[in-house]
Amino acid sequence: MAIGLEYLEGRHRYVPKREAAGASDPLTVTQSDVGNRATFSLAPGTGRISAQEIFDSARYDRTISKLQRLPFFQLVELGHSLEGRPIEGLRMGRKDAPNLIVLLGRAHPPEVSGAVAMEAFMNELAAIYEEGGLDPHILQVLAVPQLNPDGVARGHWRANLGGVDLNRDWGVFSQPETSSVAKWLNELEPTISPMAMIDFHSTRKNLFYVQGADETDLNQERFLQQWLGSQLNRVEGYPFTIERRNANPGSGTAKNWFYAQYGIPSYTYEVADEADREAVSSAARILARGLPAAIRGSLLSAGQGK
Repeated sequence: MAIGLEYLEGRHRYVPKREAAGASDPLTVTQSDVGNRATFSLAPGTGRISAQEIFDSARYDRTISKLQRLPFFQLVELGHSLEGRPIEGLRMGRKDAPNLIVLLGRAHPPEVSGAVAMEAFMNELAAIYEEGGLDPHILQVLAVPQLNPDGVARGHWRANLGGVDLNRDWGVFSQPETSSVAKWLNELEPTISPMAMIDFHSTRKNLFYVQGADETDLNQERFLQQWLGSQLNRVEGYPFTIERRNANPGSGTAKNWFYAQYGIPSYTYEVADEADREAVSSAARILARGLPAAIRGSLLSAGQGK
């Protein structure tokens, strides 16, 4: 059976996957020259077709359940989505630790490769805490791996149930998902300061969107080079680029809002849609391993954050 897709806006992006008998296999797709049409064929049988492999709330639940049993790890309910699903954060470290890193994920439901990276990144940070490489009394992490649980459950393209792209709602806070994170941040003790934010996404290639060169100070530039610059072309099987973008006030992205609000390094961690998942996880673990040294060598020594 032939299936045709026609896009009224935008272009075809994902290679469809057929999930059957526990396996997820890509389908061969033919695209038009401009990419606004795509066709593929389905053989007889049963299964499920999706833009990416299914990464659902059950998988998040398994990861959080495992990690929250560790010392100094706590599940935090930040709020609820429009449909009443919890917006959950995993807090690593003591709640009175003065320095905070925020990790965000899955604002856009089909961006599964970014979710794979964040899962590995969180697990590696947990291991570093257990080994003593991060001091829970000095540094805490708030990880919100599923910012858009309604969109994930319903298979939305980019929006939440309210039809809003959550990565255009920071600073506006018209939606409960983004406003729940902002409320939690606003209620922090004044002795606690955000020092960095990483927002996990997917796009057509592996890259990091970072602050423009004229927006960073010496310590932020040192953090960028010690963390990401030191790994350029060194992560086997996972080439990536660093792209500088000045904050665009009012754009509503997490990257721009966190930078404008706190004056901290705020990066968008973009993973290629079709990147090999093992390479994605391996790279995320390597990058997580490099984070403590970069923090100690730049942000902590400078008292980064407000």
